[in-house]
Amino acid sequence: MLSLALKYRPQTLDEMVGQEHLLAPEAPFRKLVEKDALPHSLFFGPPGCGKTTLTRILAKKLDRPFHEFNATTLKIDELRQLFKKYANALQKPLVFIDEVHRLSKTQQEVLLPYMEEQRALIVGASTQNPYYALTAAIRSRSHLFELKSLDESAMRTMLRRVLEREDIEVTPEAETYLIHSSSGDLRAMLGLLESGAAIESPVTLETLRSLRPQAIRAGSAEADSHYDLTSAMIKSIRGSDVDAGLYWLARLIEGGEPPEFLARRLAILAAEDIGNANPNALNLAASTLTIVEHIGYPEARIPLAQLVIYLTSSPKSNRAYAAINDAQKAIRSGDLFPVPETIKTHSKRYRYPHDYGGWVEQEYLPEPRSFYKSDGIGFERTLKEWRAKIKGKKRE
Repeated sequence: MLSLALKYRPQTLDEMVGQEHLLAPEAPFRKLVEKDALPHSLFFGPPGCGKTTLTRILAKKLDRPFHEFNATTLKIDELRQLFKKYANALQKPLVFIDEVHRLSKTQQEVLLPYMEEQRALIVGASTQNPYYALTAAIRSRSHLFELKSLDESAMRTMLRRVLEREDIEVTPEAETYLIHSSSGDLRAMLGLLESGAAIESPVTLETLRSLRPQAIRAGSAEADSHYDLTSAMIKSIRGSDVDAGLYWLARLIEGGEPPEFLARRLAILAAEDIGNANPNALNLAASTLTIVEHIGYPEARIPLAQLVIYLTSSPKSNRAYAAINDAQKAIRSGDLFPVPETIKTHSKRYRYPHDYGGWVEQEYLPEPRSFYKSDGIGFERTLKEWRAKIKGKKRE
């Protein structure tokens, strides 16, 4: 008997829910598909968002033989035999490689000539951005498309479609929990529904909570928006309100938020809102992230609370965040300076600062810029004094 996830797997692009940025009639991706002009493609996105489903639909729509592999078990000989089989075929296959970021360099090199000669349409998928794991040669022959986590509307559309067709009853609270605790993972939502329906009718919140006590990823199991609760915690910490920060942390924990997600959000805050006003905040956040990944709940709540108290009590500065934003804005506005001759690789004109007591005046940017503007808050004052002292040595 087919699982609900397989039974209701979409068979056409129009049956898919979500991913409007790719599948809307005016979307460039959809136009490429409709014109049978899709190049080699790399799909990435969270589990259950439709990467494999989309690939299978493409194979059917483009009328191509479909072959599916996983990069962790893929053998080079399998690839060579497959391409040999279709060497003289009029219709080339669609070769789908899941976990594509795990391809070895040797496997990637084997793919290159077949991609170049269009011997197959190669589609890779990953829960991680494969850009950083694949060679420049593979990337130059492919387009990268992000599939996003399904939003509440898309999840509810699919859930109610299945409930109606399967004649399954769920309480309103159970419906909300199915959606929110699944965190955009359609497969996970239907799997939980299937288990609940096997136990009782109507399916209740209590039963679902017993089967899945926590959200599977970043997403609150409560009716309150996951984003609003997270925002409340972050803004309370930024505003140095310890008790509010702890309260919203507790709400998120009780709502089933994974500790890893909370630690990641707090690490971002440590860099964005505290920065060099207290550099140790980022160290503590990194340590907390490592700790909660290993211990999980219920103990993970303790280091998370410790971190929230520390971050809330720290001096605040967003100067590092603002500085990199300004630098990127300048580049995007067209300030693309050439590297000065003095600091190019193997430059004979480069003056090694250590030979001059730690600092020597020379050109590092063709035009002066001031991206970093310190307010002298907390440890930033010390850093400012250090820079002044380093540059002042030469002038004394």
